[in-house]
Amino acid sequence: MATTASLFPDERAQPPLAERLRPRVLAEVIGQQHLLGPGMPLATAFESRKLHSMILWGPPGVGKTTLARLMAEGFDAQFIQISAVLGGVKDIREAVERAQAVLPRRTVLFVDEVHRFNKAQQDAFLPHVESGLFTFIGATTENPSFEVNSALLSRATVHVLRSLTEADLQALLERGVQALQSPPFAPAAARRLIAYADGDARRLLNTLEALSQLTPPGTSEVEEALLERTLGEQLRRYDKGGDQFYDVISALHKSVRGSDPDGALYWLVRMLDGGVDARYITRRLIRMASEDIGNADPRALRITLDAAETYERLGTPEGELALAQAVVYLAVAPKSNAVYKAYNAVRALIKQDQSRPVPMHLRNAPTKLMKELGYGEEYRYAHDEPNAFAAGATYLPEGLVGQRFYEPVPRGLELRIGEKLAELRRLNEEAG
Repeated sequence: MATTASLFPDERAQPPLAERLRPRVLAEVIGQQHLLGPGMPLATAFESRKLHSMILWGPPGVGKTTLARLMAEGFDAQFIQISAVLGGVKDIREAVERAQAVLPRRTVLFVDEVHRFNKAQQDAFLPHVESGLFTFIGATTENPSFEVNSALLSRATVHVLRSLTEADLQALLERGVQALQSPPFAPAAARRLIAYADGDARRLLNTLEALSQLTPPGTSEVEEALLERTLGEQLRRYDKGGDQFYDVISALHKSVRGSDPDGALYWLVRMLDGGVDARYITRRLIRMASEDIGNADPRALRITLDAAETYERLGTPEGELALAQAVVYLAVAPKSNAVYKAYNAVRALIKQDQSRPVPMHLRNAPTKLMKELGYGEEYRYAHDEPNAFAAGATYLPEGLVGQRFYEPVPRGLELRIGEKLAELRRLNEEAG
């Protein structure tokens, strides 16, 4: 049981440093100047006194909750916070009742991790947003285009928050050191801590607070060696299922497509280092071999499949070298998306076109009746023709004869494929 003495304010546990340094006014916010700078969207909303429903989309520790609280305070509104991780429809119902109880005073309803609410739960906000009972502010680390209902999304403006820059984190570090009255950081130690924070203000301040408790008395300056002893191996923020995940795989794909083996290797290792399942990476590499290299170098697909099999046999870390080998090969291989484009063109055509009948000469005739009906009649067996090519024969349905979908690029093996197709087309023209 707590004693009376333990309840005196000077002996109470202080809130975390990140909470103590949470900005109380807009001018204290570090970063997000593309939203808060002069003439920018949120600054304009504060100045014009026009608060609107919004989705704040950004990585952890960039100020989503802080901005929501500042908006409520700036507009003298009741602030209600719901966590979609722990909350449900009951919490939404209670929030509605609290908002109704303070009318005509405004209410800001802040829903953290809104993407974790299902469709029905998100729909529960709609009538109250439309009626103006509260101003809805959702925070998410996931792309709202995929994770937030279109109906709710259409009633809210999406504002994208960015990871804090090194300069932002340096300013925040200085603010934290002053608040803790701890020794200053040597430049190398500051850089190491800022890199460790990886754009996340909360991570920086939590780490700084932990370090301050481990700093030996009498230390005049925090050196990099102290960070190495206390932090251990530097951990990197890597969301295995969120937007950063897809950003990095996109960077890997674009590096391969751009024939940059160094960039491709960098993003591959970033994914492996972040704990991404290597089997997922191999699936994406196989796709790249077909989409971006194709018949310009058919060996690329085989090498990628071999790398996938090698990884299955060896696992991590030995099998990762085979993935690196495949990535480098894909990057330096000649590029062609001719098959990819042709495939998409045919899919688009078939999706909007009629179901054209198979030409009679291409139909199979396994029965006497089908033969009598003309199935297979006038079909020319290519192997019985000169050079195994039936010049003048057609293989597309009526109305599409002469249509071209596949156009090889003048690179790699497709250069020779293109030359062969040109010769075959010449023979077709001569045959009429």
